[in-house]
Amino acid sequence: MMLFKQPTILLTFDVEEFDLPLEFKEEIALHRQMEIGKEGLDVITNVINEHAVACTLFTTGSFAKTYPGVIKDLSVKHEIASHALFHSTFKLTDLLESKLLLQDITGKPVEGFRMPRMKPVNVFDLKNAGYTYDASINPTILPGRYNNLHLSRTFYRENYFLRMPGSVTPNLRIPLFWLSFKNFPYKLYLKLAMQTLQKDNYLSLYFHPWEFIDISSFKLPFYIKRLSGIALTERLNLLIHDLKKVAEFSSVKDYIN
Repeated sequence: MMLFKQPTILLTFDVEEFDLPLEFKEEIALHRQMEIGKEGLDVITNVINEHAVACTLFTTGSFAKTYPGVIKDLSVKHEIASHALFHSTFKLTDLLESKLLLQDITGKPVEGFRMPRMKPVNVFDLKNAGYTYDASINPTILPGRYNNLHLSRTFYRENYFLRMPGSVTPNLRIPLFWLSFKNFPYKLYLKLAMQTLQKDNYLSLYFHPWEFIDISSFKLPFYIKRLSGIALTERLNLLIHDLKKVAEFSSVKDYIN
């Protein structure tokens, strides 16, 4: 694990088309997927600007190509990293293509990658595409998705390539990801986050912009849509306010550099 003097919050968002209904057999047109993703991005942009905190935006190439001006503007203050080319499909060439597309839009190097749905990705493929770190690891068990209990909870190197897991609690490996944030009582979530920050000296948190608009009308499981829109936005504001008291916020790239 890397140790830094100042406790640090790595606030990250997966900026993407809202294709989640497709996973639950509900049709949604691509243009609407993009619109919902953009509406959510507008909300979280207001939040991070209000608090003046830096973050990392793992962005799909398809979303960036749809809203290039928005992504370029965000790249002035925040890190733009790759979230593959599309959120629903993936092929190996997407690693380089998404990186080049984002670099062309922002005019800045793209160093980080996160695979959609935290699926496995080969470090040699990431190296070959020119990335310097991967944020596709959730070091816990999520039935039906993955079992990563054998992996490090904190930053580690695999074949000399840096991997940045999402934060989980020290003992039980309770994930501090987006589903925990919206389903745990806020005070419990904050307590677990503070315990993890005290142990690791940093927190790596990830959310999706589309969570912060009202998605209650979609045919999604209750645990996904039970808290969204204004209520979740207020909770995010509170979390940032509370964490700013004890830590600084940084993009992933600035932190690891």
